[in-house]
Amino acid sequence: MATNIKDVIENTKTISMTDSAVNTLLDFERVIDELDVYTFANWKKGELVVGPKYEKYFVTCAFMWPFKQMPDPRGGERLLDYGCEIKYKKDHLQYPVKVKDPKDFKPGTKVPKMARIPVWLVEIIMPKSLMQEINQGSVELESGKVDAEDIEQSYEEGLDDDMYKTESDAPTTASQGNENAPQGQQDNGPAPF
Repeated sequence: MATNIKDVIENTKTISMTDSAVNTLLDFERVIDELDVYTFANWKKGELVVGPKYEKYFVTCAFMWPFKQMPDPRGGERLLDYGCEIKYKKDHLQYPVKVKDPKDFKPGTKVPKMARIPVWLVEIIMPKSLMQEINQGSVELESGKVDAEDIEQSYEEGLDDDMYKTESDAPTTASQGNENAPQGQQDNGPAPF
């Protein structure tokens, strides 16, 4: 079964019209990103062609790559360790040819002929529980949840200002210096050679 460009465009249009589909795709992508799948060759070049499809415990998406740029299977293996299922499939993408003369139309119509190019389709079936765990992990720290109000209050109080100060920004007084120096003598830095 060849993938048709019209189906890909319709899928994208459907996603953009619903917030839940966009949020699901963001969670889906967050898992792929957190598991460092994008470090493997060509994984960044995939285009969503089908999905997200919802099941009771899983979300399924299919991505497409040009045939000569197959995603590195080691990236998919990383997802397998977390309960995902990966299916690789050789397929063809059908798209209308650019019309330059009447021969580019289907006989007796004003519809352009279709061209086919080989592609890789990768279907990823991801557990919803994994998506939820990664989503929660991006908001929590090991010691507990991050309280946004505490962070905001810290900025208002200027607690982050001290973080970026350098030694040259610190105020100096006559009493500062080497505590080991005798009274009345200050340490003026390292002695010359």
